[in-house]
Amino acid sequence: MGKPTGFFEISRHDRGYEKVAERVGNYKEFVKPFAEDEVKAQGARCMDCGIPFCHTGCPVNNLIPDWNHLVFKGRWRDALNVLHSTNNFPEFTGRICPAPCEAACTLNFNDEAVTIKSIECSIVDRGWDEGWIQPELPLRKTNKKIAIVGSGPAGMAAAQQLARAGHAVTLFEKDDRAGGLLRYGIPDFKMEKYTIDRRVKQMEAEGVTFRVSCNVGVDITTAQLTKDFDAVILTGGAQVPRDLPVPGRDLVGIYFAMDFLTQNNKRVAGDTIPAKDEILATGKDVIVIGGGDTGSDCIGTSIRQGAKSVTQLEIMPRPPEHENKPLVWPYWPLKFRTSSSQEEGAARDFAVATKSFGGKDGKVTAQKVVRLENGKEVPGSDFDLKADLVLLAMGFIHPTHDGLVKDLQVKLDPRGNVLADTLKYQTSTPKVFTAGDMRRGQSLVVWSIREGRQAAQAVDAFLMGSSDLPR
Repeated sequence: MGKPTGFFEISRHDRGYEKVAERVGNYKEFVKPFAEDEVKAQGARCMDCGIPFCHTGCPVNNLIPDWNHLVFKGRWRDALNVLHSTNNFPEFTGRICPAPCEAACTLNFNDEAVTIKSIECSIVDRGWDEGWIQPELPLRKTNKKIAIVGSGPAGMAAAQQLARAGHAVTLFEKDDRAGGLLRYGIPDFKMEKYTIDRRVKQMEAEGVTFRVSCNVGVDITTAQLTKDFDAVILTGGAQVPRDLPVPGRDLVGIYFAMDFLTQNNKRVAGDTIPAKDEILATGKDVIVIGGGDTGSDCIGTSIRQGAKSVTQLEIMPRPPEHENKPLVWPYWPLKFRTSSSQEEGAARDFAVATKSFGGKDGKVTAQKVVRLENGKEVPGSDFDLKADLVLLAMGFIHPTHDGLVKDLQVKLDPRGNVLADTLKYQTSTPKVFTAGDMRRGQSLVVWSIREGRQAAQAVDAFLMGSSDLPR
């Protein structure tokens, strides 16, 4: 715990944002970091709960009261060590995790949860600033070789853990830079990519070999992979997006959200996009279909590109303003939320479904929608929206099956994900494992880190007979 009476004496205070007018002119992060005394004060609010439900709210089981207390006491380096004991990349989760730990906080009963996410981010950012975060080299080498396919958070977490256990790890990535959706799915205004680059450098110093622009199953055969390595871990994510098969879907100007976001992240990184392939919101009436984080990212990106208007549509009804705390606590509640991107100027509409798209000269110009009530169309409620650019952000259904997955002949679960349990993480194919969204389906970065760590422990035990790596 922090200060015994801290939660009585100190109110919740979280990091603020740069003003909308200032932040939408660039792709830089705009969250204002805490000053040191503010972090210590917020850490002091952590209660002596008896049962810290924040542990179970956090998928990686962060020891939250421990590092809150250490920050309150000014023991920042100790706090960093405790934080890293459960989470390889707290700067990722400190920026983009929705913080289910705060929903589980006992103080959330009166909407005054400890600012756990902000404290976490402050700890790790200070660790980088002070030079405390350095490569952790293994004490011995095992002569075991492990291939990991996919360099998103699950793959990176598994690779770092296994390298520190002394294994020779090669991380394969089909894109030209490591990071997976952290690199090309999360906009820079939410997480700048230097955060990934410095972790890659740390991991390379620890012995991880990164092979980017290498599509396993194309540039290297799966037969060669299983022949050359003692174990293979599949962490390729859930990459097949949910489509919208309605009349007019084939019109130019309707794209999957990830095509739009990936292209913009490449542009921000300095890459040149051929003019004929560019997807831009500049001067357009933009419709974003899907109310989740990806849809929100499309909104913020469209506004920064200079969209004429942005409208976000959600098929589900508008959630309640407040959850029923006695009913849902300590679980993640369904309630109305407004993201930083949504507050930048998007119109939002709920309980609507798309009937068709209309166009002119092969390009989309309009979208016909209908209102829903109890999941059914309301007769006579059809209306049209202007649409020059439509972005489909309705989630992902399963990993790509063609190529790698089919070649390895791994079994799939009923949802089309690679089948494996959460104890051994083994697939149906000998010495092939899987973790992250490829196994569990579309989820959070923090869940991917957890599964990557647990899969690393399972692979280490598989190769060595036992493992000292934490789960």
